[in-house]
Amino acid sequence: MSVPDYMQCAEDHQSLLVIVQPVGIVPEEQFFKIYKKIAAANQINLRDSQRVLYIRYRHHYPPENNEWGDFQTHRKVVGLIAITQCCNAKDWPQTSEKFHLQKEIYGSTLYDSRLFVFGLQGEIAEQPRTDVAFYSSYDECETIEKKVEDFIESLFIVLESKRLDRATDKSGDKIQLLCVPFEKKDFVGLDTDSRHYKKRCQGRMRKHVGDLCLQAGMLQDALVHYHMAVELLRSVNDFLWLGAALEGLCSTSVIYHYPSGTGSKPSIRRAYNVCLPSEAGKRHRHGAQEVLIDPGALTTNGISADTSTEIGRAKNCLSPEDIIDKYKEAITYFGKYKNAGVIELEACVKAVRVLAIQKRSMEASEFLQNAVYINLGQLSEEEKIQRYSVLSELYELIGFHRKAAFFKRVAAMQCVTPSIADPGWRACYKLLLETLPGYSLSLDPQDFSKGAHKGWPAVQMRLLHELVYASRRMGNPALAVRHLSFLLQTMLDFLSDQEKKEVSQSLENYTAKCPGTMEVITLPDGVKLPPVPLTKLPIVRSVKLLNLPPNLRPFKIKNTLSQNMSSKSPFIYSPIIAHHRGEERSKKIDFQWVQGDVCEVQLMVYNPMPFELRVENMGLLVTGVEFESLPAALSLPAESGLYPVTLVGVPRTSGQISVNGYQTSVFGVSSDCLLENLHGVKTNGCTVEVVPALPRLQITTSLPRSAHTLLPSSGDEVSSSVSVQLFNGELQQLIIKLENIGTELLETLEISAKTINNKEKLYGDFLSWNLEELLAQFPLESGKIATFTVNIQVKLDFSCQENLLQDLNDDGISVAGLPFSSSPFRQNGKARLESKSTLFNSADTNNKSEYNHIKTLEAVLNFKYSGGPGHIDGYYRNLSLGLHVDVEPSVFFTRVSTLPATSTRQCHLLLDVFNSTEHELTISAKNNEDLILHAGECQRMAIQVDKFNFETLPASSKICKMLCTENLKEIEEERSHAQAVEINNKLNINWKIPSLNREGEASVEGVLNQLVQEHLQLAPLQWDVFVAGKPCDCDVVVECQAGDPTSLEVKLTNQSKCTVGPFALTIIPYQDYQNGVHNNDLGNAVTLIGSNTFYIDAVKSTEDFVCSGALLFLYAGDYYLNIKFHDENSSRELPLSWFCLPSVHVRAMDPAQHTMF
Repeated sequence: MSVPDYMQCAEDHQSLLVIVQPVGIVPEEQFFKIYKKIAAANQINLRDSQRVLYIRYRHHYPPENNEWGDFQTHRKVVGLIAITQCCNAKDWPQTSEKFHLQKEIYGSTLYDSRLFVFGLQGEIAEQPRTDVAFYSSYDECETIEKKVEDFIESLFIVLESKRLDRATDKSGDKIQLLCVPFEKKDFVGLDTDSRHYKKRCQGRMRKHVGDLCLQAGMLQDALVHYHMAVELLRSVNDFLWLGAALEGLCSTSVIYHYPSGTGSKPSIRRAYNVCLPSEAGKRHRHGAQEVLIDPGALTTNGISADTSTEIGRAKNCLSPEDIIDKYKEAITYFGKYKNAGVIELEACVKAVRVLAIQKRSMEASEFLQNAVYINLGQLSEEEKIQRYSVLSELYELIGFHRKAAFFKRVAAMQCVTPSIADPGWRACYKLLLETLPGYSLSLDPQDFSKGAHKGWPAVQMRLLHELVYASRRMGNPALAVRHLSFLLQTMLDFLSDQEKKEVSQSLENYTAKCPGTMEVITLPDGVKLPPVPLTKLPIVRSVKLLNLPPNLRPFKIKNTLSQNMSSKSPFIYSPIIAHHRGEERSKKIDFQWVQGDVCEVQLMVYNPMPFELRVENMGLLVTGVEFESLPAALSLPAESGLYPVTLVGVPRTSGQISVNGYQTSVFGVSSDCLLENLHGVKTNGCTVEVVPALPRLQITTSLPRSAHTLLPSSGDEVSSSVSVQLFNGELQQLIIKLENIGTELLETLEISAKTINNKEKLYGDFLSWNLEELLAQFPLESGKIATFTVNIQVKLDFSCQENLLQDLNDDGISVAGLPFSSSPFRQNGKARLESKSTLFNSADTNNKSEYNHIKTLEAVLNFKYSGGPGHIDGYYRNLSLGLHVDVEPSVFFTRVSTLPATSTRQCHLLLDVFNSTEHELTISAKNNEDLILHAGECQRMAIQVDKFNFETLPASSKICKMLCTENLKEIEEERSHAQAVEINNKLNINWKIPSLNREGEASVEGVLNQLVQEHLQLAPLQWDVFVAGKPCDCDVVVECQAGDPTSLEVKLTNQSKCTVGPFALTIIPYQDYQNGVHNNDLGNAVTLIGSNTFYIDAVKSTEDFVCSGALLFLYAGDYYLNIKFHDENSSRELPLSWFCLPSVHVRAMDPAQHTMF
């Protein structure tokens, strides 16, 4: 016997072998359809018996194996079922003849046979025959199962008769010597009458009868016969048959111990009975031991499923440990015979299956190791493949997975050995796939991203290379690309630099014909190969979603009510809520993207390859909204280290967007790399909100861009900035063009400004604009431009400390601006060059730098705009324009003071003005002559101003807010500032540099101290004197006629907030001789009609009081009136400045002279 049956197991010893074969031409599909129906009847409950007959079907069986049927009866073909197709009666004789020829092949061992004919109808089909069954078609064969059962019962009848015939002890009859094929020539010429020969015959026959009993379902009888055969054969050293008897003993014991079977696909087997009670007397033989069965253990099917009691009583049954020992002994005996190699191999396989159930893997591996070295002679390539495959399955059965994979791989290589004319690359590929688990490999790359690497990388890479080669030889380039991608992805860390280059080059060559995709590849046998994303080419270490540029970021309009209502908890703090909020923050990013705007995700990648890596079509993978990815191509240098890569895309709808990963194309393989499958990747979150579309605003200005970077302390970012250079007080217009470069309508716009990083105090409005003029151009459609103007005017402090200049004497000062030539303030000045020289020589080096120091101001113009769907949802954008202003000094007020004027309601403001520029400068004030200052020159200018009534100034909003806080110091400072602003507006001091054609204002807001402001303030008590009905003030001379009474009125107006008085005033006339001598003794020249003292009662706030009297000038001349207050308590409490009365100059004229004029 040269063809082993690797699928055999111990329980096959109790089965009858039936061959099912086609006769003539039968479609393969139809044949196996009928074969499947026939093979379903593999165990039959015998009628009137508790025994079960087991059938083993084969559709192919070598006839030479049938010659070993006497050695082991389960190898004997006892039944033949032929399947044929006959369409007409003419072909029937030929079909019948073929059937008889088929029977002759196994004729010596057949118990019975059947022929199933399909397609024949008519007279022949209607003839009743026991060995032939006719069916009109393959689909109409409902009775075939019944025919098979009848056929099996006929087999049992023959089997039972043979068992009874062989088991009967016929004393005196010579027992036939059963032989195996190779023994027949050895027994020629032996003495058949010797005792040794007779024992050999008896032992072999006992063993044969044991086989028949086992097939007939009489297990206990089989055990008895096997034991007797062992004793007889051992005594005559008949080792081959002794081994067979021991194997039969082991098989019977295995059937007892393991009713479910030991095959690779075990099925629940039924319990057995030896014989029916009614047949016990007929079948009882000498020496047989029947199993005594408890009647309570019987069920409708025979013995209960629990056979432990029965086994305990079966004294001849081997224990599990003895079974293995007997198997070892039997295999040792088989090994003595070269021609029994198949028997030895099959015994090893059966023992391994038993040991697998007993979970004795190491002992099972010893049996398998012995099976490997059993020489079966010249085997065909197919037989070698089968042998290695079975060894692999058995090693897998006992848990030796790597050993199983080794033999499976050997079988795969055997499929494509050079000696085969048509190599079976598909079979090779299929077997190689089955070896993957044994080498700790799988088809899913995700299994390699978890934990440490398992298995031997060198062996795994060799196996993957073999899979790639087999795929290519199969003509399936897509499969080769998938396995080569898998090798590069999972084994990259174990490849040398040279191997990396070779694998990459091979992959590029394959993908040139068949690009790699992310589709699942399904093999013909249903195995699915998942996609292999090349996540290591390049390796990604971090993923960061980037915020939009500052000018494109959306902001939500704050709603205080909605914010308050959003807190669902009544508690101020809850650790549970805080915990949940922390989780939400970790999942969702705290900024938003905008529909229709380009969004960016930054990846930190590096190239692990020893050569430049070209990555194409690298884009984002997102879910949640409709998204347009804008792929990028990059080239990474060899072993580049961390390298930033920015991927961009445009969300086309609003909602929640999740960045799940990225896609690449490397070496022709397209990969979808999911972040959840990337090990050790850092991310700041992957979910961000996309708000509805908003307009986009672009700014262009009339000023050049600034090279300075503005950094607002508030954290706001400036998108662009402009710069300008101004003199202190100069006005510059900035023309701004706003262009809507987006697709949405620009509907709303708000403009605000703020200074940043400014340590200097500003006076007046630094930036000003007319918003109504701009909004008149709205709404602004896409592509349209709106223009408006921003006024930039810098007014820093114009004051200068006194020690920066030498004290100015009247000799070196040129005073200008007084409207009268006889002013006491106009002096003759020295030459300007001398003055300039004296000025700079007296100032130290540090002081000089103060005049030339350029100061910097920075401000930000914020444009808050919205429109489109985003405006409906309450979103807006901020666009910031930075403004960098370099301020050069223009003029300084080095000293300021006041002098009283001839009018009580006026005064002279004296300003020492210094030109700090390098150009000639003209300075002017309201109602004053221009003052020309050369570079570095300082001059004094006097400005006659009306005193100010600060009580009538309206209270500013700042003062109103400060009144609520009752901060008196801040209130006083704010009032002082408001007064300084009022004074500056009235003075209207301007400067101009003709050579540069530049001009500006000079503010005195920071120059005026409190004392000066008090001098410029109109006293709360206003005194008006009227002579002859004419007001007296300044240099007004009231003319009257001597000898005529002249009226005199003194009017007091109380503009203070309190009641004043009473007061007493005395009128004293005098004459001034213009030489410093005053004549107060004018009793003969001037007479006061009535009392010369006026009494004023209490005057309430905002009220006035008038005192009236008369004067009589007796002689013509110039007279003056000196009005004095009496020193009383009420007047002492008030400031002296409240009692300033105007001077009175009266010119009395003769009547004749008066008439002339």
